[in-house]
Amino acid sequence: MKILFLGDVMGRAGRRAIDETLPRMRAAWKLDFIVVNGENASHGNGLTGDHAKAFLQAGADVITLGDHAFDQRDMLQYIDSEPRIIRPLNFAKDAPGRGHGVFLATNGRKVLVTQVLGQVFMKRPFEDPFSHVEAVLKKYPAGGMVQASLVDVHCEATSEKMAMGHFCDGRASVVVGTHTHVPTGDAQILNKGTAYLSDAGMTGDYDSVIGMDKAEPMRRFITGMAKGRFTPADGEATLSGLYVETDDRTGRATRVVPVRQGGRLAPSGPAPLE
Repeated sequence: MKILFLGDVMGRAGRRAIDETLPRMRAAWKLDFIVVNGENASHGNGLTGDHAKAFLQAGADVITLGDHAFDQRDMLQYIDSEPRIIRPLNFAKDAPGRGHGVFLATNGRKVLVTQVLGQVFMKRPFEDPFSHVEAVLKKYPAGGMVQASLVDVHCEATSEKMAMGHFCDGRASVVVGTHTHVPTGDAQILNKGTAYLSDAGMTGDYDSVIGMDKAEPMRRFITGMAKGRFTPADGEATLSGLYVETDDRTGRATRVVPVRQGGRLAPSGPAPLE
């Protein structure tokens, strides 16, 4: 199976890139399944129902969220009507929506998608992500009840993401980190067959401070004083993420390639994008 994961969509620039480029990616790379993290797609904070619909229409099979899952109030109701949106497993006991789901890829194959929030350096405490992931992976073994499985680890610390990768090695097809908006260079297949990347980066304008227009963040860093709100940068976006090929029989990864298309970052992908 050919799976694409794209990191945190950031503001209008990221949404525009998804709309314009994702259909071409699916066709050119013959993708079987696409997951997009929509955590910051709506004004840099959360995701609206309308923007979620646009991602699904552009070709996303599943949308994951993060610690800003419900910053846009309409998501509190919308998520219960759209099973293709996944919020973190350990967000809160009474949170609406679902933290994992099994979805159909091409040719009737099944893919498990789940997401957890980390604990290290996060602004609020969340329940243990490892025990939450353990329960889901036991229920849906890759190569058994599902042909592939993907875990989105949404957290600050690369050490915590790496620990989750090794914890899931051989039991998940893909473990990919999100949240920091900076793509890491450690795409690899772990010892027991799990594709891993510490952070997918963002789908947004990299002429920015992690996706925000540079002026206000720089003012705060330099002077220690705020003058206005953060606003997403709106230049040409780079779509950043991870491409993975898996073996349907075992659920293990057989190929992993970092993805960067458009914008300022050097291009990368499984093949040139026409």
